[in-house]
Amino acid sequence: MTLHLVGETLDKTRSHYLAETGKLVQLMRGIYVDAGDDIDQTVLSHAVRIARYLYPNAYLSAASAVLLGPTQDGRLYLTGPRAQRTRIRALEIIQNKAPTRPSLASAIIADSLGEFPVSVSAPRLRLLEAFRLRSEHAVSIDTTMRDTIAARLVEEYGDAKAASDAVWALARENDWYREGEGAERFLRRSPAATLIRNEAAFQLTTAWHGIPIGSLSHDGFEWRWEQTREEPLLPPLVRQTVPGKLPAFISSLLPEGWLEQVLKHNRDDRAMLRSGKRYMSNITIAANTDELVVLPADVLLETLADHAKQGLFTGKYAGPGRDAIEQDFAQRLAELYSNADTPRLSGFQIKAPMYLASDGTLSPSIVLPFTHILKPAGVSGFETMPVVEWIGLALARACGMPVPEAALIIMPDDMSPALLVERFDIRSKTDDSRLLAMEDMCSVLDLTAKDKYTGTIERIARAVRALSSDPEKDTRLLLQRALFAWLIADGDMHLKNLALLKTAYAGESKFSEVRLAPVYDTLTTRVFPGLEHDRMALTLNGKDERLKRADFVAVATLASMRTIDANAAMDELLQRLNIAIDTIEVPAPCRQSPAAQIMITKTLEICRQRIMSFK
Repeated sequence: MTLHLVGETLDKTRSHYLAETGKLVQLMRGIYVDAGDDIDQTVLSHAVRIARYLYPNAYLSAASAVLLGPTQDGRLYLTGPRAQRTRIRALEIIQNKAPTRPSLASAIIADSLGEFPVSVSAPRLRLLEAFRLRSEHAVSIDTTMRDTIAARLVEEYGDAKAASDAVWALARENDWYREGEGAERFLRRSPAATLIRNEAAFQLTTAWHGIPIGSLSHDGFEWRWEQTREEPLLPPLVRQTVPGKLPAFISSLLPEGWLEQVLKHNRDDRAMLRSGKRYMSNITIAANTDELVVLPADVLLETLADHAKQGLFTGKYAGPGRDAIEQDFAQRLAELYSNADTPRLSGFQIKAPMYLASDGTLSPSIVLPFTHILKPAGVSGFETMPVVEWIGLALARACGMPVPEAALIIMPDDMSPALLVERFDIRSKTDDSRLLAMEDMCSVLDLTAKDKYTGTIERIARAVRALSSDPEKDTRLLLQRALFAWLIADGDMHLKNLALLKTAYAGESKFSEVRLAPVYDTLTTRVFPGLEHDRMALTLNGKDERLKRADFVAVATLASMRTIDANAAMDELLQRLNIAIDTIEVPAPCRQSPAAQIMITKTLEICRQRIMSFK
């Protein structure tokens, strides 16, 4: 495991040559690793050296000052001239702003490149850091670390009072009065007589593929995530980056839009999490492990391909329909979610979790495995949305991009056709030992669902480049995915409609594979009422309209992709899409109505026009 730093272990010219020939992989500007190495392990093993290289004026603080390295979940805490965070594969460097007069000490670190000195928070400063308000650095210092620091100070100064006076002196120099008060109370604490508990507080157990991975608690004021320390060893899936806030990964699983209104929680995350137990990404959340054990495992034992022909579902639909008194279909669908065992889905569109049995029967996933997603037609001009989305998925598949299996369903009671999509984030066999998780870009970028339209393709490209286990292929795929969205006029490719698919195995501390997820939720939005002038959901090269080849090349260059490779990827997609538009056939029963014929024609015509005008 060798780390290469430009200016320290090799020069700029040679690093560029070795990267071009495939011998080195560039992680960031000036930082390289050998292509054949375990890159994540190399980064973690040299975390402190990388941090010193990037931020020579910063010092190790909080938990990293105690551990002299990253925490178990791959976080390295620094304090320096400014607050910022940097993600490099499995390592996250978290830096906050330094106080006016920090108390520092020197430590020696050794890695495969040898020993080197680093500055760290001195014990007095460490204890004050532990009591900073709403600080991620403070959260990293657990009770055991606090006890150890306190004991070290008492040993140095003779007793708790003298240690408290010494800590207070440093607190006054930096105007850290609240921190000083907290540190003093901790040093001179006495056992509490009675613990008074807020009855509004609760704790939930979170499991991944049925394996408990941590506890999520709310004390009536803020959230706290604690990762389990029990076996088996697992890579960190949930990360609480903002103290007191619901972790972005958990937040990304919660219902939005239609389902949020059905559950009547109005974005009350506490009520939402306690109303359901099953979520996407093989996550289950309940009050205790006994409730989790009885939940069905989501395993794909029957594939949609075996029960579909020429894009049409050939099995038996056993889901909700309209009743004799014409009850609204959406209301019938909403009744499914009154059961806490029904899986929760994110996204604004009406969706239902379904199970496909071996005989081809498609049923709601209330007490059954959740293997497929049903997307019924909308109303008021959106009746053909499933057909338009099917076209988008079919075109993406024809362009060579990974796409989940999908088929249109002829619905009962004269309802418009619905779309059935097969889940790609679940196991495919009962003996499949993989641990799969899908993390959308809102979670990857540590944003909430309401910020899903605020990202940029450039920012996604940087994240994919840093986190993917095959960054070259995934950068290329992302470029094609963005171009595809522009060419089919998909104005809803936001941060929740792009994701990473992660694979791990029990007993391993890191993901064995992290790849860009297959294409999903893609459709030509401009054909629907009120969306005739819909723009790209995410900006690219600062633009969300009138995109040209040069804009995509600029993004590719930023993602360390050669111009010749970027143009080749775009030319391939343009050629394939042009052919697919002329050969695609919507299932006959789904194109018979005049409204469907109009929408299909408009969709394909928009695609043709954009291909012809793309320069």
